[in-house]
Amino acid sequence: MKLLHALREHLAMVTGLGLLALLCLSWFPLAMVLYRVLPRRWGQPLGRRVATFTFRFYLSALERLCGCRFDLSALEQLPREGPMIIVANHPSLLDAVLLISRLPDAVCIMKAGLMDNPMFGAAARLARYIRNDNLLNVVLRCRRVLNEGGQVVLFPEGTRTTRWPVNPLLPSIGLLAQRTRATVQTVLIEFSSPYLGKQWPLWRRPSLPLVVRVRLGRRFEPPDDACGFNQALQQHFDDELRAGPHTAA
Repeated sequence: MKLLHALREHLAMVTGLGLLALLCLSWFPLAMVLYRVLPRRWGQPLGRRVATFTFRFYLSALERLCGCRFDLSALEQLPREGPMIIVANHPSLLDAVLLISRLPDAVCIMKAGLMDNPMFGAAARLARYIRNDNLLNVVLRCRRVLNEGGQVVLFPEGTRTTRWPVNPLLPSIGLLAQRTRATVQTVLIEFSSPYLGKQWPLWRRPSLPLVVRVRLGRRFEPPDDACGFNQALQQHFDDELRAGPHTAA
């Protein structure tokens, strides 16, 4: 039985990672062409809707084929609540997939390396995701997204969590919230195991069933004090995630 269970976990890993790669690479050539030929007013919403549809399909496939369980119901209300900055902890490589699958007007702030990655870059550029190259550019792009009614998604740790329950947050997060004058909604992502976390090798099989729960945390008004906001945000994530399941490696 143990051998069969281990085999199932290996098959789930290969199926899950392979399907994600297949979906992303299948969309890549068309997204690259559409980015060049479509005006922004058409290409941007198309890119975002395709991302949401693709990731929703992918998570559904993981539930049916790989024994995963995703509770993302808390996110369903956010698209109706208008422009805001959505900040989430970052325990796994799947985090952006989880959020985008339920947020059709979401715009991610992405590392420059990911924007240039063949698997994700063309689709990210078509959807007009934001390259995290310098703070001024990020602030100006975020203002535009928010003024157009979109929602900005970012991971304030800057990388996947290495120190439970959450890494020290980047100081630029408070400045971004202050300069954009945007409401900030916190999102708490909890995994039953640290699968695809920073210390989890890509080809290490998951422990099934993998259970993922996403819940809403505190909503912050636009801050006047960037430093004080960062401290309050850090404290909130620390307190809320310590109260949830411990998924350290």
